[in-house]
Amino acid sequence: MASASGASSGSPCQLTNSSSEEDLQAVMEQKKRKRMLSNRESARRSRMRKQKRLDDLMGQVSHLRKENNQILDTLNHTTNYYMGLEAENSVLRTQILELTSRLSSLQDILQQTNLNNRTTKTNLIWDYH
Repeated sequence: MASASGASSGSPCQLTNSSSEEDLQAVMEQKKRKRMLSNRESARRSRMRKQKRLDDLMGQVSHLRKENNQILDTLNHTTNYYMGLEAENSVLRTQILELTSRLSSLQDILQQTNLNNRTTKTNLIWDYH
């Protein structure tokens, strides 16, 4: 009796083992699919983060370029204004030299006139006496 039940090819133990292996295989396949989906989702999120970072950096580059252009415009305006002031300052210095020279000439003329007036007065006084 024992040998007859042990020798049969469709024993419940063998069916259970075969079924158990199939279940294990199915569970492993399901885990593999789940892991693949999880990896794909993780890769998708990673690509999205990378794209967002790239977009943020491109926005920052754009903002910095705009700010740089504004600074350059301000610098150019300030430089032009400075050059205008330098030119005006040069003209004013030249005018100071010219006016100083004219003042000196006028002072010389005035001094000469005063000397002539004194001499004339002195001569008149001497002539009167």
